[in-house]
Amino acid sequence: MNEQVRFDVIIVGGGMVGATLACALGDTDLKVAVLEHRYPAPFSAEQPHDLRVSALSLASQNILQQLGVWQGVCQRRLCAYRRMKVWEKSTHLASTEFNADEINQSCLGHIVENRIIQLALLERLEQFDNISLICPTEVRQVDYAPASSLINLQDGRTLVTRLLVAADGGDSRVRQAAGIGVTKWDYDQHALVASVITDYPQQDITWQQFTPTGPLAFLPLSGPHASLVWYNTAEAVQQLKQLDSSALREAFMAQFPAELGAIREVLSVGSFPLRRQHAQSYVAEGLALVGDAAHMIHPLAGQGVNIGLLDAAALAEVILDAQLEQRDFSQLDVLRRYQKQRWAHNLMMMQTMDMFYRVFSNDNTALKLLRNIGLGLAERAGPIKQKVIELATGLQGGMLPALARGESLK
Repeated sequence: MNEQVRFDVIIVGGGMVGATLACALGDTDLKVAVLEHRYPAPFSAEQPHDLRVSALSLASQNILQQLGVWQGVCQRRLCAYRRMKVWEKSTHLASTEFNADEINQSCLGHIVENRIIQLALLERLEQFDNISLICPTEVRQVDYAPASSLINLQDGRTLVTRLLVAADGGDSRVRQAAGIGVTKWDYDQHALVASVITDYPQQDITWQQFTPTGPLAFLPLSGPHASLVWYNTAEAVQQLKQLDSSALREAFMAQFPAELGAIREVLSVGSFPLRRQHAQSYVAEGLALVGDAAHMIHPLAGQGVNIGLLDAAALAEVILDAQLEQRDFSQLDVLRRYQKQRWAHNLMMMQTMDMFYRVFSNDNTALKLLRNIGLGLAERAGPIKQKVIELATGLQGGMLPALARGESLK
């Protein structure tokens, strides 16, 4: 029989959220393992931009800075954006532009490739003596038990832990092993994502134009590079994917607004379906869910990764506070503190994105009037704009974990 290796915390999934949690538990007396199926490809400045990017909020930046990760991101590649603009296709009269100057910040956030964020996180967590990164690895079986969960790896090793953390995505095997159900539905939309080179030099604005079939979005990357997102029906997105790069370039230029400018080249393209999903509980005895394992949100405002990083920061804070109080952090009554912190905020974000999806993704005349009024009010009313910017940047005051406020946990 193989010897069992014991850990205080096992995090299944070393992506952006799981690795953030691990870094937050670094340099403590906890023995932590992170299981990741493969290491991301090394970064080179000569490489084309990846398709998968995230809009990191200022709160997420605070978390990464406190964990000593942000420098690793900056040393690679990122793009700060100072402005956000939203408007409806039928009119520019009802539009709203948000500016970092309105909250006395240098920027509203950064667009960063997911692989770069993960590389910087894994690079950092490997510097902690109390963290074991087991990568590459494949999980063969998950045996959840309230007091002592077992993870069987493909290489024959068996790991045992007091606290098992599911950071293994929307189809989480850990969540399923614990018997935690989800509430979910698919949106009647897919997202076409393209990496392009534009005629414009470095831009500092991200924008969305709403259309009856879904938004058209622009995310600036370094130099003339950009990420375009085209929300549409599954059938329309599939047809667009079948176009060659020249025809797809023409389709983008025909449908996207003049703000896009000319596209010199379409470098790569991909697509994914849109789903809303929420776990029925984030915790059980000896178990916690973070990131997509706990919730999946419409990507309309790019908040999926940000709320996942807030999960990681909040769970780390609960664990370390329990350690200071000499309490067992794997107990359900302790872990419920984490759920209490994150459940309502995540649900509010999901419902907000649902509202935008339903209000803007149609051509109803009455709704069109209401949303034009709403956009106009948001542009003219300072307090409304302030609240929207705070929501987008993640700076919501008292509901933030310490790391997101720029405070150390140790």
